[in-house]
Amino acid sequence: MGARRTAPTTCYKHFVGLDLNIDLGELAQEPEQLYAIATTANIACGGHAGDAASIRRAVGLAVRYGTAVAAHPAYPDPDGFGRTSRFSLPDATRVAVEGQCTRLHEIAVDLGVSVRVVKPHGALYHDVHSDADLAGALIDGARRALPDLETFVGLPDTAFEDIVRARGLGFRSEGFADRRYDDRFRLVPRGRADALLVDAASCVSQALMLARIARFDTLCLHGDTPGALVLARAVRAALVSEGLLAAR
Repeated sequence: MGARRTAPTTCYKHFVGLDLNIDLGELAQEPEQLYAIATTANIACGGHAGDAASIRRAVGLAVRYGTAVAAHPAYPDPDGFGRTSRFSLPDATRVAVEGQCTRLHEIAVDLGVSVRVVKPHGALYHDVHSDADLAGALIDGARRALPDLETFVGLPDTAFEDIVRARGLGFRSEGFADRRYDDRFRLVPRGRADALLVDAASCVSQALMLARIARFDTLCLHGDTPGALVLARAVRAALVSEGLLAAR
């Protein structure tokens, strides 16, 4: 993997330090405390999970704890939790993303916050890194729905980053504190039994390693990982202790 690229000044102007993003609004029994731990909440907006009620709850909790709100659109595949690759063609994906982001935007405006960041979910996240047409569909759909959109989140040093930047938008390179990497520093497939890191010590060790190599702008934890609250508390505490976490 190449050297980290220098972000434009518009990319990360809301943070000084490392962002900690958590995918939220996906589970009925989701712990409220996750919103206090995250600096950014990626809120499911109806593709793989989420409905009007869950989106309103999630945005409301983000507001309560001073946590930034990001859109977390997905293929319109709730039965597969948005994890079926190339679930829809680019035109259909653009329409789906626009609809999901519009729903989130309307609720966010009603609660007094702006949605400036988009992080795609699941299979869409991975597909846009290898398919320029799907990447364009994601960007176009999100832009139509989110007037304050500034930044997309994705893997570093990829064609997706190049596409996002070419359209005049910022990009946050993302590492994963609770996903296993292989020897070539790629995420192992979710189908592998060991794909998730589910103990706090492993997540903390990986989070600190990712933070210290200065390759990433944001680290991700998944709200649906078993024991997510324990893991998130441990990772946040370690980042704060090392002076690596962004201020809200």
